[in-house]
Amino acid sequence: MLIYLLVSLLLALAPLVVRTERASNIMSALFLLVQVASIALIFYFKQVDQIMLSMFRADSMAVLFHILMTAVLGFTMLHSSSYLKLENVSTRSYKAYYTLLMLLAVAITCVYYSDNVAMTWVFLEATTICSAGIIYHREWEQSLEATWKYIFVCSTGIAMAYLGILLLSTVAEHGSLDYASLKEVIANGNPLYLKVAFLLIVVGYSCKMEIFPLYTVGVDANYAAPAPASAYISTALVNAGFVSIMRIYTLYASAGEVFAWARHVLILIGILSLAVGAMFLRRTNNYKRFMSYSTVENMGIVAIGMGIGGVALWAAVFHVVCHTLIKSSMFYQIGIMRHIYDSYSINRIGNYLNINRVGAIGFIVGTLVLLAFPPSPLFISEVMIFSEIVGVGSWWLLVAMLILMCVVIYNIWSRSLRLSYHSNQDTLHLSEVNRRLSYSAAVLLIIAIVIGLWQPEVLKNAIDTIVNLG
Repeated sequence: MLIYLLVSLLLALAPLVVRTERASNIMSALFLLVQVASIALIFYFKQVDQIMLSMFRADSMAVLFHILMTAVLGFTMLHSSSYLKLENVSTRSYKAYYTLLMLLAVAITCVYYSDNVAMTWVFLEATTICSAGIIYHREWEQSLEATWKYIFVCSTGIAMAYLGILLLSTVAEHGSLDYASLKEVIANGNPLYLKVAFLLIVVGYSCKMEIFPLYTVGVDANYAAPAPASAYISTALVNAGFVSIMRIYTLYASAGEVFAWARHVLILIGILSLAVGAMFLRRTNNYKRFMSYSTVENMGIVAIGMGIGGVALWAAVFHVVCHTLIKSSMFYQIGIMRHIYDSYSINRIGNYLNINRVGAIGFIVGTLVLLAFPPSPLFISEVMIFSEIVGVGSWWLLVAMLILMCVVIYNIWSRSLRLSYHSNQDTLHLSEVNRRLSYSAAVLLIIAIVIGLWQPEVLKNAIDTIVNLG
């Protein structure tokens, strides 16, 4: 792990000292190869579930999300290169962008593998610093506002999580804050302290997972950042928030009646997130914000699945995995669309099917998959969550979810059709259309559809291991 960190950091900083954009691309390609090699070496040397450097553990959850992050990172780098060239950014900005993107990848990877509550907090704070630089990349007034808002809200959330960790540390023996040690003694903790700690940590980390109440910071960040970076923030970074909360959730599974209370908190946060997503999907007039509120809605469904437990917990993890592939593909398509219309305005752009047929078909199919229409893998996860809700008799929750999801389906599908068929009112830049990027964006979507039709045993076994709370 030490070698991985040193090499990754050196490659991440390398674009700052090289002279050309081409050299920066080479450094980023080498960085991506390091990610692939590190994953391969974990399996080759059978390091799964092994402790590294006393603070990292390569468990199934860490490895699975590292694989997803690496896949999204590769496509993000590919689309970023084309996106930045069309934006005519300076060489300095080009190199800084790739440095920040790779540093963010290192910080997210550390979150995935962290085996210590305090170190998870530290690495999540590191993602705030790296993300802020990417959000401010365009150096315009709105990006500056979004950057300061991101830093302030995330710092507030992380500070709240820190207070929760302080309360949680009251149950620690000999000052050990690794998850395994805490799990052995958490049942002996003060129930009031444990409840307040859980609430503070989950609310604090909600700024990363993009769920209620600190979801707004993620929406603004995705709006201001370049579209390929938005794909990465809405998937890899959101997954870092999910992994952090999931580890706390797993820890509290040994806390007796406090765990039941914690699950109710997650259900409440989930339904509020779903309601927020449904409401603002109708009101927003920007496709990037539109996709961001879709992330809030989907992560709300995940939180509900975690709160219900049982089969729904398995479905929640599966939902996050598949959402990563689908949402990143959609953001890449939006980035291509941006260079055709020079706008994200929902009310002004249209006729996409006749302008970029490949991209339009990818966007329409992606919308259907995102809305969980078969053979979408999200259909499987949502049906499993619904079945578990029926099994526990929470009919009010089922009705509320169905009503809100109908609103979501109407809003997303109507906007997708508007983009494809409505008359266009903005200036076109057809000479800048790169249809090959539309094909590459569709690759992740195709993988998601395949998973919807056939779930590989290795994926099912990995999720089984993750949700095993024993």
